[in-house]
Amino acid sequence: MQTSNLTAIRDVAGKVGETVVIGSWLQGKRSSGKIQFLKLRDGSGFIQGVLAKSEVNEETWAAAQKLTQESSLYVTGIVREEPRSQSGYELTVTGIETIQITEDYPITPKEHGIDFLMDRRHLWLRSPKQRAIMVVRAQIIRAIQQFFDERGFTLVDPPVLTPSSCEGTTNLFHTKYFDEDAYLTQSGQLYMEAAAMALGKVYSFGPTFRAEKSKTRRHLIEFWMIEPEMAFVDHEQNLQVQEQFISFVVQSVVSNCRTELETIGRDVSKLEQVQAPFPRITYDEAIELLHKEGFDLPWGEDFGAPHETAIAEKYDRPVFITHYPASFKAFYMKPDPTRPEVVLCADMIAPEGYGEIIGGSQRIDDPELMAQRFQEHELSEEAYAWYMDLRRYGTVPHSGFGLGLERTVAWICGLEHVRETIAFPRTLYRLYP
Repeated sequence: MQTSNLTAIRDVAGKVGETVVIGSWLQGKRSSGKIQFLKLRDGSGFIQGVLAKSEVNEETWAAAQKLTQESSLYVTGIVREEPRSQSGYELTVTGIETIQITEDYPITPKEHGIDFLMDRRHLWLRSPKQRAIMVVRAQIIRAIQQFFDERGFTLVDPPVLTPSSCEGTTNLFHTKYFDEDAYLTQSGQLYMEAAAMALGKVYSFGPTFRAEKSKTRRHLIEFWMIEPEMAFVDHEQNLQVQEQFISFVVQSVVSNCRTELETIGRDVSKLEQVQAPFPRITYDEAIELLHKEGFDLPWGEDFGAPHETAIAEKYDRPVFITHYPASFKAFYMKPDPTRPEVVLCADMIAPEGYGEIIGGSQRIDDPELMAQRFQEHELSEEAYAWYMDLRRYGTVPHSGFGLGLERTVAWICGLEHVRETIAFPRTLYRLYP
């Protein structure tokens, strides 16, 4: 078979009435005596192949009968319009060339436990829902890059190996960098601040690692972050960029992945409502709201998942919670000049119980205040000397934020757990496959 002559399933719309050859796998089949229906996939989409015994030779009919789930084959057929199919087309099969007959494929149409499926993640990805999630993820990534590239941001890649922590936490993966201590990055933000001082508006898109021993449905050990930083941008402008950004990404998925969202079972009407501007409440107002909902949470404590969910239930789109207490926020966040016990920051909470998807703030630009923060947080002035240089040499007001890709995918797809949002998830007890 000349593979250069193959047609992708996604391209059959332009081939109606023509004979095509598709390299495919058999997802399943059924028979009604003298007709066989083959459910075919090729990675780009799905199509039904129909064989009538009276219209094909005995060899082709027998080859179709022998096919098992996930057998691989080249299918020759004529593209027909079929309004009843999801794609709107089907294939009248005229020939089959078998590549391999698969035996005992482990993932069958019956129900399987999650551990069984995760152990076979390399095969589970072939299922329609898992494929659809990966397509949506890819569209989200395209939309993210399009948003920033069209608005004058420059993509910059921060290092994965770092000599110190970004946020002063201990949840880091430690390794040796020859004779020095090093860590897998938990955020590229500090390096992006340096890049913003050179390029104005920048963003990074890369893997990050958190050694938190968390088993919640919102956490992965290895995940991807998008971290923009902007020079000469204050807290208010930062929030505007964030809500425009999320609106753009969500509507891009709605426009380009409706079929995949239907496959996943997502209520698209809820995504259509995600349009800027987004509602905003302060931390103080959030505490008051939670008290009315029966939560006993004192001022000065951070919110957990139940608190974020209770707040999000009041809104049909993401909501900003702003002006958190400085006591539990990162050392680099700028205090509110009118109320220094809170900082100029915001968390964006997704609706439907998906929690924080963005955390951002205006950064401290005063070198004296930054030096004070180093002392308060017991950070090494030697390790962070380069970061202090950003305040010594041409400091300016600047802001930024970080978006967790997998949480965003989980929310947009309406998934119960983030483990399905990435091809090969790394969780607390899973490093295989």
